Amino acid sequence: MTWLLFAFSGPVLWAISTHLDKYLVERYFKTSSIAVLLVFTALAGLLLLPFIWLYEPGVVALDGRSIVLMMLSGLLYMGGMYFYLQALQSEEASVIAPFYQASPLFGYALGYLVLGETLTSRQLVGGALIIGGTLLVSLGPRSGGTFRLRTAALMLVCALALALSSLIFKIFAVREQFWATTFWMFVGEAIFGAALLAVPSFRREFGRLLRTNTTALLTINAANELINIGGGLGNRYALVLAPLSLVQAIGSTTTLFVFLFGIILTLLAPSLGRESLGRRELAQKGSAALLVAVGVAFIAR
Repeated sequence: MTWLLFAFSGPVLWAISTHLDKYLVERYFKTSSIAVLLVFTALAGLLLLPFIWLYEPGVVALDGRSIVLMMLSGLLYMGGMYFYLQALQSEEASVIAPFYQASPLFGYALGYLVLGETLTSRQLVGGALIIGGTLLVSLGPRSGGTFRLRTAALMLVCALALALSSLIFKIFAVREQFWATTFWMFVGEAIFGAALLAVPSFRREFGRLLRTNTTALLTINAANELINIGGGLGNRYALVLAPLSLVQAIGSTTTLFVFLFGIILTLLAPSLGRESLGRRELAQKGSAALLVAVGVAFIAR
């Protein structure tokens, strides 16, 4: 099914972006406000606006109410990312990733209540297997047996904000046009970035980081934002083709890919990431991958 390819492009690329985010936070934002990092996200979307406008000139011909709601989708997305980066500043990527499982639960509730979406028994089983598999891979000794209340609260708010953003996007991308909705969502993200730069302390910090780490920050951030935007566009296009809750369930496999890429980094570049490669952990990850594969097969049939 075509929508599955687009839906999976999100978690694969987001998992790569998660590791890049962690590197950026550890290297440049350990003692700085991570809000500054979102300015780069806003700038990336802003740079794409002229190209979308040239490709689809009708993006500016929508009514004011629709434009405001589409921009709200961008604002919610940036708000969700702010809470995600706050959590990432104090936790490892492999600890943060499992909390993405809350997003499909919010997505299912919103899709049912607002869009009237219902799933077949097979789709429900498939979605449950996918979420179960990604939860399985998140369990283990990494947590040290402690419950991180602050991390959980930040990531639950993040998941709700992202689910609301996806809901608004789906409503207008289906009713209007995909690129028009994307255009105004990026405008919303740019407004969020402008609001951050309006705060003197953030503006000074942004200028300082650019002066002291110009090449590294611009290069890594540019690559990271392109990867993130690619995943976002693929995921949002899948929203046009499939129910919100199913796309959100596929998106929850970000957790699995974060761990898989963590293993690759451990083998090839241990200074950039480290995952346990013990027999128990590998068996656990393999079982999780099998559950996800079976879940996808149920959905795709």
